[in-house]
Amino acid sequence: MKTTPLATALAAAISLAGMAHADDMKKDMDKAEMEKCYGVALAGENDCAAGAGTTCAGTSTKDYQGNAWKLVPAGTCTTMETPAGHNGSLEPIEM
Repeated sequence: MKTTPLATALAAAISLAGMAHADDMKKDMDKAEMEKCYGVALAGENDCAAGAGTTCAGTSTKDYQGNAWKLVPAGTCTTMETPAGHNGSLEPIEM
C-alpha cells in the first residue's frame, strides 16, 4: 500500500490533536485535585486573591498573607502549619 504525503500529514495532525486533548484533560484533572489555601503563600508567590487594588497572582506583600491563596493538593490545606503560627484555611484569614 502506498502512502501519500497528504495522508501522512493528516495522520500526524490527528495524532497531535489527540495528544493536545489528552493534555488539556490532564490539566483539568490536576486542577480538580487542588484546592485554594489561604495564608500559606510566601510574599509574591500567591496564586491569586491578594485583595483590593491588586492584579492577582504574585501580588501578596508579606509571607502568609491571610487574603492570598496558593493552590495545594486537595485535603492538605487545613493541616499545613506555617512558621507564622497558624494553619492554612479554605477561607480568607483576617489578620
